[in-house]
Amino acid sequence: MAKRVGIEVSQAIAEAVKMANVDVVAAYPITPQTHIVEHLAQLVADGELDAAYIPVESEHSAMSACLGASAVGARTFTATAGQGLELMHEVLYVASSMRLPVVMTVANRALSAPLSVWCDHSDAMAIRDTGWIQIFAENGQEVIDEVLCAFRIAEDQRVLLPVIVYLDGFLLSHMIEPIYMPEQDEVDKFIPPYQHLLPLNPDKPVTMGAFAPPFIYSETKKAQEVNLTAAKEVILQCWDEFGNIFQRHYSPVDCYRAEDATVLLLTMGSFGETATVAIDKMRNECRNVGLVNLRLWRPFPFAEIRQAVSKAEVLIILDRALSFGGPAGPVCSEIKAALYNEDKKPKVISFVGGLGGRDITPDGFEQIINRGIEISQTGSKQEYEMYGVRE
Repeated sequence: MAKRVGIEVSQAIAEAVKMANVDVVAAYPITPQTHIVEHLAQLVADGELDAAYIPVESEHSAMSACLGASAVGARTFTATAGQGLELMHEVLYVASSMRLPVVMTVANRALSAPLSVWCDHSDAMAIRDTGWIQIFAENGQEVIDEVLCAFRIAEDQRVLLPVIVYLDGFLLSHMIEPIYMPEQDEVDKFIPPYQHLLPLNPDKPVTMGAFAPPFIYSETKKAQEVNLTAAKEVILQCWDEFGNIFQRHYSPVDCYRAEDATVLLLTMGSFGETATVAIDKMRNECRNVGLVNLRLWRPFPFAEIRQAVSKAEVLIILDRALSFGGPAGPVCSEIKAALYNEDKKPKVISFVGGLGGRDITPDGFEQIINRGIEISQTGSKQEYEMYGVRE
């Protein structure tokens, strides 16, 4: 029986990685993810986790070490945040292109300059097209569950792709929450031993992924895209099985009081739980509003998004990242593209807020919804509006 314990989410992530029987951890400390790998280092040093811990000199080196470890068949984990994720950027493409099932948690952090250690989603949006499976978590319990699912999904022989689980920096990473920690025997049944199909062998050296001339490169990228898209079915199967075992159920898109709502707010990450307070208040005032929280970022859940918003008249999207010089926030742009060919679709209103750790309260979400409704009726001179910016 799972025990509910009060624990910092970062430390709980490390405990989940330990329960997954990881073989190699390669990481470099950066706020706000440091507590994750710090606790993993302690678990290894204390003999509680039988794994190789590689303290590297940078995040670029961390991901490079993860590539080598995964390529020889080791279950591999790392964690990073913000600027560290961007220092990894070029290596992230190699992990996905080489079909290496590395699992990584990213404690979302705003990008410099100016320097910020606080949360927004600019780091995630900067690496959205690197070919990784990408999942956003809403609370601490979900982070732990998705980390366990990530190993199961990544190492499935129908997938063999790296997975990122995003958690909002500080808002989740440093919070102490009541979390159900599963029993080891349950995790062992859920995550089978990892068997790499083609592990590298120093006794039989080969060169892989070194060079592709133009006549083959396009085909390799097409194959990669087909595989990432097909991974969605495995992700759904994993979440179904996880729900059957642990009685916590996940889907690509979560809806809250949205079935009959004419106005919907769409969020990602921990802001979703705060927004529900505003939704409840407005519902009690007989306002027909609801919430959609997007969990699966890649592969993008086209069908689920279209279904979730099919009955709405207005869809208000809150991005936590700017697309500089673009027509809207990056999430809004993708939602608009997903709905473009739909015969019946809501008016889509774009907001950007919560940058660099700026808080949005339930009252703030109510203001965003009210302003979104106003824009849907009267229009706006701007392609999108930033919430909470002082003039």
